[in-house]
Amino acid sequence: MARWRRSIQLRVVATTTLLSVLVIAVLGNVLLARISNGLLDAKVSAALAEAENSTRRAQEAFDSADRSEPDVFSTLTGDLVKLGPSGAGPAGTAYVVLLKGPNVTSPLAPSGVSSPDVVTSIPTDLRHKVQHSSRQYWAYVRLDRVVASPEPAVAVGSSVVVPTFGQYELYFLFPLDKEQSTLSLVQRGLIYTALGLVILLGGIALLVTRQVVTPVRMAARIAERLAAGRLEERMRVRGEDDLARLAASFNKMATNLQRQIRQLEDLSRVQRRFVSDVSHELRTPLTTVRMAADVLHEARHDYDPAVARSAEILQAQLDRFEALLADLLEISRYDAGAAVLDAEPTDLRLIAGRVIEGVEPLAERRGSPVRLIVPPTPCIAEVDSRRIERILRNLLANAVEHGDGRPIDVTVAADDVAVAVAVRDHGVGLGPGEAALVFNRFWRADLARARTTGGTGLGLSIAMEDAHLHGGWLQAWGEPGDGTQFRLTVPRRAGAEIHGSPLPFEPRDSRRRSRPVTVGEPYERLGRAEVRDG
Repeated sequence: MARWRRSIQLRVVATTTLLSVLVIAVLGNVLLARISNGLLDAKVSAALAEAENSTRRAQEAFDSADRSEPDVFSTLTGDLVKLGPSGAGPAGTAYVVLLKGPNVTSPLAPSGVSSPDVVTSIPTDLRHKVQHSSRQYWAYVRLDRVVASPEPAVAVGSSVVVPTFGQYELYFLFPLDKEQSTLSLVQRGLIYTALGLVILLGGIALLVTRQVVTPVRMAARIAERLAAGRLEERMRVRGEDDLARLAASFNKMATNLQRQIRQLEDLSRVQRRFVSDVSHELRTPLTTVRMAADVLHEARHDYDPAVARSAEILQAQLDRFEALLADLLEISRYDAGAAVLDAEPTDLRLIAGRVIEGVEPLAERRGSPVRLIVPPTPCIAEVDSRRIERILRNLLANAVEHGDGRPIDVTVAADDVAVAVAVRDHGVGLGPGEAALVFNRFWRADLARARTTGGTGLGLSIAMEDAHLHGGWLQAWGEPGDGTQFRLTVPRRAGAEIHGSPLPFEPRDSRRRSRPVTVGEPYERLGRAEVRDG
């Protein structure tokens, strides 16, 4: 089934072969039926003519017989029944049956058959018609006792009058063995011809589809290589037909894409360098401004209230400016591919606890208690502690920012392959499609809402880059009014590949979930959870 879904050539060849079989079967049956009808019609016509001639000669012999001889009719009857097997006419060998009519009662009345076994093959309705009419009748019969298997035949019957004794029934049975042999030969010939035609048509379909599918497959392979970054790949252009024009158009498209991608890469490189250079260059004047601002901030009590308030605002905005510069520098390192992972075995439970302790003052001011849910066994993974702390700090700051003063849960879990940390808030949540946008740089769910925690708009983007650097996942779930959950999953061993997470993507307490946690699901792997209120 997988090959059927993937291969156009297989589907075309199979469909062509199947339709060919159906068409050839229908045409073969029609042709065989016409040949059969023609052979039978010819056989019946010949049988009727020969039976009519034989009946007329028999009647003439009976009428002209010398009745003074006592055994003349017995002799004529014996000659008549021997006529069929001995002298085959155009209709072939015939079995002759001469039966007494219902009004013949004399014990001396003669009768005879070519073979005693064929008498039972004469149908009753045919005898009934012959007995009550002087016309000639015929029917298809089976000579059941002549051979081991029933043999089809044509039975022709008419009445004759034997002088002195009365009306007799005269039947001629013409076997259809030759016609049956001819039909079998024709049938075998049709079957062999049909098989040859089906194989030939299948081969033709295979050849034709191969000529069409091969360039398509080549285009698919080259498209995959282009998608993998090998922008110099091109298709071969042969001839001037439609496939050649397709290959030329594909190559032209690939050339345009290569040029545009290189232009975008150059532009992106310039932008990254600009951001990096500006970030570095701003550090020197920022340091000078920071020193001056610190002096003003420390002496703000000596100024009037308006100037003191200005000094406090200046200090807060400088803090935010420094955070923005730090984030920009970090993003520029990722863009330049200069980020390095300093991994060592670390218990993620301890990292989560340290991050919660640092965020607790802000969470208390916002009225959002933070609970840490961890298993009793260590959740050790080879990670860069500084980067994992930064991820969790960004996630917790985001949860406090949008949690609307409701509890926040931080859950840590592990299995044999991966360790996961989930940060769950019960705030405003995310609208449809926003879960895929939260990691974009400077993206905000609600542009009208001011930032109260001093975020730069780059935190989640940096968190995503940190997760990718670990070879892990950072995923977001959210529903309007039901809060959000961010799930971080990293492999236990640095560089290992993960295929699943110890924690569910959608939280267990979401409104869409109605079923409880069952044995075998991720929460059961936590063991006895320890809960700590922050």
